[in-house]
Amino acid sequence: MSKFSSSQHIISNGQPQVPKSTAYSHTHRSIPSPSHLSPTQNPFFLLLSSRSTSSPPPNPNLHGHLIPPPPPPSSSSSYSTSTSLRRLAFSLPPPLRPRRACAAAAPRILAQSAPSALTQDDLKKLAAEKAVEYVSSGMILGLGTGSTAAFVVAEIGALLASGKLSDIVGVPTSKRTFEQAQSLGIPLSTLDDHPHINLAIDGADEVDPDINLVKGRGGALLREKMVEAASDKFIVVVDETKLVTGLGGSGLAMPVEVVQFCWKYNLRRLQELFKEEGCEAKLRLDGDGKPYITDNSNYIVDLYFKTPIKDALGAGKEILAFEGVVEHGLFLDMASTVIIAGKDGVSVKSRLISVEAA
Repeated sequence: MSKFSSSQHIISNGQPQVPKSTAYSHTHRSIPSPSHLSPTQNPFFLLLSSRSTSSPPPNPNLHGHLIPPPPPPSSSSSYSTSTSLRRLAFSLPPPLRPRRACAAAAPRILAQSAPSALTQDDLKKLAAEKAVEYVSSGMILGLGTGSTAAFVVAEIGALLASGKLSDIVGVPTSKRTFEQAQSLGIPLSTLDDHPHINLAIDGADEVDPDINLVKGRGGALLREKMVEAASDKFIVVVDETKLVTGLGGSGLAMPVEVVQFCWKYNLRRLQELFKEEGCEAKLRLDGDGKPYITDNSNYIVDLYFKTPIKDALGAGKEILAFEGVVEHGLFLDMASTVIIAGKDGVSVKSRLISVEAA
């Protein structure tokens, strides 16, 4: 079978059919056999006779068949025969070109870029923008610490610079926050000078369904707890990755700030306290592999729970009962509102108001 047999079938269906009287076959692609034609009808005879004249030599068509040149105008019979042969030749189907032995070209696809997903920083910024809507001119503000709180401080600084906010005073919860707020021109103070705070805004590491928190992975848990406990209202800003069914359920650190003196002694006691929960206690290290030192010159022992803490309130009391323990990262019954940024938007949850759309 010819390698073009399948293509010949398609082409023959797509071209006008040649009358049977022409003896043309799509399968064999032949013209009438020279042995059955008279000399005047034989294309080879015409070819030889044409060479004796000044007419240009015949050219083969794309199928390799010779096409006789047009006869002189004076020869009407030859012209008629030649014309019929040319019609026969030009009624042949278009030539089939062999496929090249190369890979097919890849189809051109006009790609439409899908909207990129929001990053975690995008979500934090959305939550921060919602949180500053609760800020009014003349307020004393508690300024939290951490990556999410940094977005809040930046928003407050921008509102001050634009004149949309005025006469506010910020009480920072860490040296890092102090430096950021100062660079943005936010007036700053301390709890000593402003013991009554109207509103504190901060991030959190974990938030349970009752708006209890784990905080302090940024190392500022003591000052955060002091400032936020002194606030009339404490708003927490998080992205949806911080939501847990129970505190300690993320498997990440729940920090405990301890004095440097005999820190190993307290680390072992903390490990033993939560032995049944499968807790592991580790001293926090800085980037150089040395013990991390807080703004208060203390160490941090991080507790890693395999399962959520069964009784967070009781656990907090037991931790603080150890001598040498300064503070823990369980913030219980402190937050009044949590602002959550997620892929479906921003929502606000309060202890008094279940859920309101942002």
